[in-house]
Amino acid sequence: MVILLLSTLNTLNMNIGTSIKSIRKYKNINQGDLADRILISQTALSQIENGTSNPSPKTIKKICEVLDIPEPVLYILGIDSSDVPENRKEMYNILFPSVQKIVFEILGADVNK
Repeated sequence: MVILLLSTLNTLNMNIGTSIKSIRKYKNINQGDLADRILISQTALSQIENGTSNPSPKTIKKICEVLDIPEPVLYILGIDSSDVPENRKEMYNILFPSVQKIVFEILGADVNK
């Protein structure tokens, strides 16, 4: 089931890196510290956060453990409007800001931070 989900997610333009970066910054963890804690180089983490590299499932799991967040949060916040079919974009544009706000409220984050 997880492999099917990951293969589906790989076909999307999701920006998991942006999710990681925003949550990392909210939690006041610098890039070097997070990289050390998940046992990858700071360069590798930078590439993930900038979208030039995709994290492995193992790396995603470690990131979520260190950031103390459920893995689906990265996927929810990583959804990009280009992932949404044209006939659903209007609905996405209306709903996603509220969904994002709810997720950040659950995490205890200020959306405008």
